[in-house]
Amino acid sequence: MATAEQHHIMDTPAFDKPVKLAIVVSPYYKDIAANLIAGAKAEAEKAGATVEVINVPGALEIPPAIRIAFRQSNFDGFVALGCIIRGETTHYDTVCNDSSHGLMLLGLQGANIGNGILTVENRKQAEVRADPKDQNKGGGAAAAALHLIALQRKYGASNSGVGFLPRSNDDDESFQIA
Repeated sequence: MATAEQHHIMDTPAFDKPVKLAIVVSPYYKDIAANLIAGAKAEAEKAGATVEVINVPGALEIPPAIRIAFRQSNFDGFVALGCIIRGETTHYDTVCNDSSHGLMLLGLQGANIGNGILTVENRKQAEVRADPKDQNKGGGAAAAALHLIALQRKYGASNSGVGFLPRSNDDDESFQIA
């Protein structure tokens, strides 16, 4: 088996205000999920973030759970964790595609999500990817969420002077039709 290609890992962002992350995880493969959570928690700790773990039955339930928390809670970001191992049917493709698509839609609606749902061919691949001392995909997903939070705070903090400002009623005369 070939080793993973080396790639650049960005520094953990620093925050001047507290960060609250929700780790939404499917413990379907409990040992793999535990490693993913350990990696995510360690990365969150480096940034000084607080973490709440939310368990759901499977990968398909992760996007709806994030949507509920995004709409009804005060989390700054979300870490989606789970594992989908290819089986003998096309169910694998459905679960991979639908969970990923759900997360992307939520992200485009403004949720800061790091996707750490493993999509693998076999258990060995999952173990290597989940291991915090190896590929640490849980930590990578937490880092992605933290970077998105940092971007949102940087660019979403103030909107003064950007875009169109509403006109006062006194200025409406120029838009009246005679």
